[in-house]
Amino acid sequence: MPRRPRLALLLPFLLLGAGPAHAGGDIYVGTDENGVVTFTDTPPAELEGFDIFIKELDDDRPTDWAAIDAGLLRRNLDTYDDIIVSAADEYSLAPELVKAVVLVESGMNPRATSHRGAQGLMQLMPATAAELGVADSYAPLANVRGGARYLRQMLNMFGGDKELALAAYNAGPGNVRKYDGIPPFEETRYYVRKVLRYYRYFLSDRPVRRG
Repeated sequence: MPRRPRLALLLPFLLLGAGPAHAGGDIYVGTDENGVVTFTDTPPAELEGFDIFIKELDDDRPTDWAAIDAGLLRRNLDTYDDIIVSAADEYSLAPELVKAVVLVESGMNPRATSHRGAQGLMQLMPATAAELGVADSYAPLANVRGGARYLRQMLNMFGGDKELALAAYNAGPGNVRKYDGIPPFEETRYYVRKVLRYYRYFLSDRPVRRG
């Protein structure tokens, strides 16, 4: 097995070269002949040790979700860390989990809006935002605080099970109870898989900075 380069070095460079959502192919990472970490959408045949990291942010991302602007994601990757830490601490959550939800939901875009009407960094639906006391879903602090509160509610409801809580965040707690587990919805299974993948990435290679 080729040695994988440390992901802590990779995500900013990957996003620097990625195009708009749904506009390209897989992105590979590896080291060139000079030992420099690099990325490419078509790894040169003469270079070994390249591995796929993301599938165009992604090829299977549901089309009715908010579109991701890769350039904006790169610029904003750490912009909201202070807000994320504050909200995570308030609701006893790992900030890396909250950040992973933000990354998958909105690509770090505080103005993101889905075709369904979900808004802001953690893509709150207007009715959910109202229940959570979020007056302006496009205000990053209020949105992330509301989203973190809702995620905590889902974790409490499902005994701290992250997979079930994330499935409930995406598909609603009623569907999780109905199917007694992660609902058999392709979108929800995709969502849980992606959030947990980035959660592990943030934990191991790019912890959310404090202060």
